Amino acid sequence: MQITSVDVISYALPFREPYVTARGVLLEREMVLLRVRDEDGVVGLGEAVPLALRGGIGLMEVVRELQAWAEGQEDEGLSAPALCAVTVARADLLGRRAADGGGGEDEAVPCNATLVAGAPKAVAADAERWAADGFTTFKLKLGAESVKSPPQGEFLRTRENDVEQVRAVREAVGPEARIRVDANKAWDLETAKRTLVELEPYGIELAEQPVSSLEEMAELADATSIPLAADESVATLEEAERAAAMGACAYTGIKLSKVGGPEAALAIADVLPAFITSALDGPVGIAAGAQVARSLAETGHPERLELAHGLASQRLFAETIASVECELRDGMLHLPPGPGLGIEIDEEALQAHRI
Repeated sequence: MQITSVDVISYALPFREPYVTARGVLLEREMVLLRVRDEDGVVGLGEAVPLALRGGIGLMEVVRELQAWAEGQEDEGLSAPALCAVTVARADLLGRRAADGGGGEDEAVPCNATLVAGAPKAVAADAERWAADGFTTFKLKLGAESVKSPPQGEFLRTRENDVEQVRAVREAVGPEARIRVDANKAWDLETAKRTLVELEPYGIELAEQPVSSLEEMAELADATSIPLAADESVATLEEAERAAAMGACAYTGIKLSKVGGPEAALAIADVLPAFITSALDGPVGIAAGAQVARSLAETGHPERLELAHGLASQRLFAETIASVECELRDGMLHLPPGPGLGIEIDEEALQAHRI
């Protein structure tokens, strides 16, 4: 197989509502579509999601890397988002060449609802809407001190208000639902200890990246009964091995653009029980994440497959660039039935959202 042409296309998708986290507020998500063609005209798709909001590489740097890669197609030196796009595009191309369906009508993965941060009553109402659509696991973004989120206006987010938000969601979704929280390492160690102790009565499934470092997470794990999950602290196999040795976390969330693609994700999942999460990916990244989630049965921790994955974020977007993509039904993400990733691009929509 020889790649004969490469397109690097930056685009942005608007959110239905402002996306609010401890790291800031987003009105749209910028991404890069990588499209490769072989000598027979078969197309493979990849996607890079810049992680600048988390202190990582930005959009233009990713575009420059992929444009340089198109000249020589050498993977060495690529950032994790760019490497993710390249490895996913190659795999999609191989799957399409072999007409080997990556998904099927009966292939689906359970997903958690992602609740955009806000006042407790508003977040609880949002949880009820997700629950009505079949979702039984709910992820709350905590840790922001002050947020301006139209149309709700500006509201102060404190540790006490974080607890009230969890309380409101638990009352809204009932005792059987799973609730997980994510502070995006916004808390210091003492704040995390106090907050998680207050959250314990609400039956929290896991707390994702409550503090910054693995050392802090290891100490925090001894101070709470809530299982901890890494995110920003585990981006490589070496970090996963270190986290496991330290007893810093029970799980890790894996974003393909953060770790460098599917192979790297599965290597990490061999070390730590894992769930796959979106970095607010577009349709290509979501499909790739769903295929990796399906592959977790082949890792060293298949007993953890009951965990929901954070791959329902397409619901947060007002628009899409795909004519065929994964479909959310009854809290499950269903993969397209076509070969490779099964994603088909709507060219008019792509042009409309180009940056």
